[in-house]
Amino acid sequence: MAARPYWQGQIRLALVSIPVQVFTATKSGARVQFRQIHEPSGKPIKYEKVVPGIGPVDPDDIAKGYEYTKGSYVLFEDEELDAVKLETKKTLTLTQFVDYDDIAPIYFEKPYYVVPADDLADEAFIVLRESLRRAKKVGLGQITIRGREYVVSLKACGRGILMETIRYADEVNKADGYFRDIPNDKPDEDLLDLASTLIAKKTGAFDPNAFTDHYADALKELIERKKKAKGGKVTPDEDDDKPSRGGSNVIDLMAALKKSIEKPGAESAPVKRKAHAKKPAGKRAA
Repeated sequence: MAARPYWQGQIRLALVSIPVQVFTATKSGARVQFRQIHEPSGKPIKYEKVVPGIGPVDPDDIAKGYEYTKGSYVLFEDEELDAVKLETKKTLTLTQFVDYDDIAPIYFEKPYYVVPADDLADEAFIVLRESLRRAKKVGLGQITIRGREYVVSLKACGRGILMETIRYADEVNKADGYFRDIPNDKPDEDLLDLASTLIAKKTGAFDPNAFTDHYADALKELIERKKKAKGGKVTPDEDDDKPSRGGSNVIDLMAALKKSIEKPGAESAPVKRKAHAKKPAGKRAA
C-alpha cells in the first residue's frame, strides 16, 4: 500500500509554482512499545474522556477551546478553525536562501521527503533541486501542517528534496546559561595532539547501519525470555551485574589518550580532571 502524503501543495519560487507531495522520512515502528495492562485480568487499560462531576462524555459533544482567563474558555468548531486563511496551508513560498552550515544543528527538528505531485511537475522540480545543489544552498519558507505553521528548509537529496522543519528562536534555550561555568582554559598542546590523532584514526564515512539500538535488542530478548517463563519472573543473567572492565580505575588523561591510540578498540577509563576553583554561591548566576 502506497504511503499517504503528509502534506500536499505547491512550492513557489517567484512566479514558478511546483505541485509537490511531502512524506515523513522517519519511522518509529522498530521501537519496543509497552501498554498499560490491568494485571489481575490481563486486559489493556483504556482511557475515557470525562468531565468532572459529569463523567464520560460523547465524542460529538467535545469542542476545542482556548482558556483566555482561569476557567473561562472561548469555543471553536472545526469549520471555524479551517476557515482561517493562511497561504502556507497549501503553498510553500521560498523567501530566502542560505548556506546549510549557517543554520545551527539544534534548530533542525524533523525531516520529510518532497517529491513532484505528477509527471507535469517533474521538469520544474528537477530544476529547483539541481539549482539548490549547484549553489550549495538551502531554501527557507513557511508551511502549515495540521494546525501549526513551521519554518522549513529545502535541500537537494538524491533524486528528490529533503524538507526539514526548523524550530523558532523562542523554542531553543540559549547555550550560555548552561556553558557559562565551563572553564575557558587552553588545553595542553601534547594532549591536544594526542586527541587529534585519535580522532583522525577513527574518522570515516557516516554509515547509519553501523549503529544498533542495543536497548531495543535487549528488550526484545527479555520479552522472549518472559514468554518462555509463562508469567514467571525473569532473573538477570549473571554477567549483567558484573562491572565493566576498568570502570573503577582512575588514570591520567595523557596515559588514557596514548593507550587509546595504541589500542583504539580498548575500553577507556575515567580520567583525572583538573580542579577548578568554584565561584562563591552568592555570585553564581541563576
